[in-house]
Amino acid sequence: MLSSGKGTLKIPLELFSLNRERLVNRLKENGNSGVVILQGGEEVSFYDTDTTYNVFRQESYFIWAFGVTEPGCYGAIDILSGVTILFIPRHPAEYAFWMGPLPTPSDFSTKYGISKVCYVDEIKEVIAGLKSSQILTLKGLNTDSHLTAKPARFPGIEEFKIDEESLFPVIADLRVYKTPLEIRVIKYVVAVSSYAHRRIMKMIKPGDWEYQAESEFLNICYKKGGCRHASYTCICGSGVNGAILHYGHAGAPNKSPIQDGVLCLFDMGANYFGYAADITCTFPANGKFTDDQRLIYEAVLKANFAVQKAAKPGVSWVDMHLLANRVMLKEMKTIGLLKGNLDDMIESGLAAIFQPHGLGHLMGLDVHDVGGYLASNPKRPEKLGLNKLRTARVLEANMVLTIEPGCYFIDPLLDKALQDEKLSQYLVPEVLERFRGFGGVRIEDDVLITENGVLNLTCVPRTVEEIEDWINNNQVDELKYQDSERLFVW
Repeated sequence: MLSSGKGTLKIPLELFSLNRERLVNRLKENGNSGVVILQGGEEVSFYDTDTTYNVFRQESYFIWAFGVTEPGCYGAIDILSGVTILFIPRHPAEYAFWMGPLPTPSDFSTKYGISKVCYVDEIKEVIAGLKSSQILTLKGLNTDSHLTAKPARFPGIEEFKIDEESLFPVIADLRVYKTPLEIRVIKYVVAVSSYAHRRIMKMIKPGDWEYQAESEFLNICYKKGGCRHASYTCICGSGVNGAILHYGHAGAPNKSPIQDGVLCLFDMGANYFGYAADITCTFPANGKFTDDQRLIYEAVLKANFAVQKAAKPGVSWVDMHLLANRVMLKEMKTIGLLKGNLDDMIESGLAAIFQPHGLGHLMGLDVHDVGGYLASNPKRPEKLGLNKLRTARVLEANMVLTIEPGCYFIDPLLDKALQDEKLSQYLVPEVLERFRGFGGVRIEDDVLITENGVLNLTCVPRTVEEIEDWINNNQVDELKYQDSERLFVW
């Protein structure tokens, strides 16, 4: 079992052996043979110092297959026999002075349930002993980052026949469908993240600073759930900063004071042994929505709920995005921000002015998980708005995704739309002007696609009434994880 310690979720090693078994079976079905070689992550030095960037986090494909959290390792899986071999660094004696006792192959074998463990400097000899026809390495495009997965490399690999084509589409597709053991971990990290969001909603007040919300979230997730990592940089935008989609980065580091009367848009998710959560809560800093804030919030919430009700196996994610757009635009027309025919608005791409991102994304070992666009799946749509979708797949059971419609008032986009003859006909400028500087609303839930539809794993107050009641009253709140469909009581 792997865990962060007392009171945290214990992850059975079977989770990773099952993933290896799935991989071997799929490769065999495809007629592949040889040895799969995956290279784990390396610690990266902070420029020219002997200090590394943050706390090491393992490469996602590697942890999916082996569960190993230490840097500098390799793993091999013989396709025909299913035999797994782990390769670990051979550290010098001085390692023990600074880093603790020298780990042995036996230590790793016990920890990760892999019977054969060798040193990395033995990899060429050991692989040659398998007498395999070829090595399968990982190389393929991540369609979110547009970066390529790094194929394994070790001294002497050039002496083997290398297949860089067969592995990636298989392992990336397998990661899309979560096993029950993976779902259990995801439920846990979403539960921890939900609890932290609920605590932040009660703690943050006008006069606090955005960075304090980030600090408290990271502290709660680690202290209560053993989540040492966050899945991405925390987004803690207040007021107009809520309209910056990836606020919180180095150029805009959650550094503003939180004013009375503004909305807080906090997008934060913990990470547990690689598995991600990704939740966004939008709430009034002072605990009370203004009339305009309520109008926009409820438009986005209706879009979120509509998708949760409609999403199920066999449904296209593109259609879910369009459904969310339709619901939100209809509400914005009702409150006087827009005018004209709803179908025409959808066709024109108007929704992308207010929600320039896609409806959501696959989630697992990466917060924007792999497999969104593979050769066997629908291609990325080209139409405005739809071209930002991180996947266009048809939904299937055991996928985990985020549902995160949003509505933002972003001056450059609004100005562009007002000057566009096709788009400006739907806008009501005098009403739109009222929302300049408003910021934005995003409501993001982590959901599991089941045979019957959607299971929402997120547990935070969502309606206006629930949020105001939660912030302004003294309900007792505890972190209660259990293996059931509802993880928290609040």
